[in-house]
Amino acid sequence: MFEELNSYLYQHKSISIPGLGTIYMESLPASIDSSSKNILPPLYYFRFDKYFDAPDKEFFSYLASEKNMADYEAIRWYNEFSFELREKINLHRSLTWDGVGELKKDDEGNIQFDSSLGNPFFLQPIPARKVIHPDARHVLLVGDTERTNFEMNQWLQHEAETEKKDRWWLYALILGAVAILIMVIHFSSRRWQTEAVGNQQMLKVDK
Repeated sequence: MFEELNSYLYQHKSISIPGLGTIYMESLPASIDSSSKNILPPLYYFRFDKYFDAPDKEFFSYLASEKNMADYEAIRWYNEFSFELREKINLHRSLTWDGVGELKKDDEGNIQFDSSLGNPFFLQPIPARKVIHPDARHVLLVGDTERTNFEMNQWLQHEAETEKKDRWWLYALILGAVAILIMVIHFSSRRWQTEAVGNQQMLKVDK
């Protein structure tokens, strides 16, 4: 029986059990596992609402079709099935719903629900490999002008070379500043004497 109910739950995202509540199917979005370089499929879990327990007409039509019986017989059959579920929970304090979770009764008589996590069998991880096509040509919108990626690469390369050439004066200015700094240090250590610019070593000449 749970197989038919699970099929309906996966298709319609909810199923109601008279006298117990409604189980809703929720999902967590797909995620990227960088360690395995895979895109992981969505994770599904189930949420329980004890305040709503009335199945809709669509569910009974589905059940009647699956059980090959009239709608009124499907209603009576499902009510009896729900009664048996409640009795099993009262007797054993818990009931495992395969593929969905566990319904439990606490000390105060309230029904609690523990969801199981899982994926439908047809959702599998897929590789997330970055593919680079260096020769691929596409159009880029630069301001109000359309340019290809090759034109943009050439333009950026030209800009970089031009900027590098235009910086020669900056390098010359830095070298000049360093030279002036060396001269200032040299003269300041000699107390700014004019003799500091020449060689002051005395030479002795034999007559």
